[in-house]
Amino acid sequence: MAGPRVDDIYDQVKAMAVSFRLRPGDRLNEVALSRDLGVSRTPLREALNRLVAERLFDFRPGQGFFCRSLDAQSVFDLFELRQIIESAAARSTCARATDEDLQMLRDELYETGIDITGLTIEEAVTRDEAFHLGIAKLSGNMELLQTLTRINERIRYIRWISMSMDRVQKSKDEHKHVMKALLDRDADEAARVLAAHITKRMDQVQDAVRHGITSIYMEGAEDISTRIIEEAQG
Repeated sequence: MAGPRVDDIYDQVKAMAVSFRLRPGDRLNEVALSRDLGVSRTPLREALNRLVAERLFDFRPGQGFFCRSLDAQSVFDLFELRQIIESAAARSTCARATDEDLQMLRDELYETGIDITGLTIEEAVTRDEAFHLGIAKLSGNMELLQTLTRINERIRYIRWISMSMDRVQKSKDEHKHVMKALLDRDADEAARVLAAHITKRMDQVQDAVRHGITSIYMEGAEDISTRIIEEAQG
């Protein structure tokens, strides 16, 4: 029987990297990982090389593959890039999206993205990402959408940490404000609110990274992602 396709291996290892089930900075044990996944090292290496290109792993000649580091400056830079990209997406969406598409985005937001009580942290962040990616998709720029998708993958664990630390009602109110500005075709307001919604100060990023590293080594990423949101208070 043929082993899993490279795409399947890629998806499995990416999930491990995104959630930091592979600990930051650790050298990857290819023999152990290929055994755990039940695959040979050739397709595993092909998948790992794809993940290096996406900056989810590092490759050091003569040493092998290493799990990406979790450092505040890199995370801060990614949030800053996300802010720039999403502000541009909001402006393009105001100009290009149809009224019907905007109404569908609004309906989906109010149906699935406002009340997150009872969801896990992972589920809540997934719904949050869906709203932001929905705006990017309506911009009509698929390169922008793809770039934002990659950024989300690289900051997802920190967003889990932030969601577990913060009260989230303010975030949901900002989503409603962004949606109203989009429906009003107010590009300046949509971009302004979205940029303010996304931005993080360096001290906030440093705090999240500290909590993240503690969680990785003391609790485990799975404990964070499966934590239930009991109440979305302001």
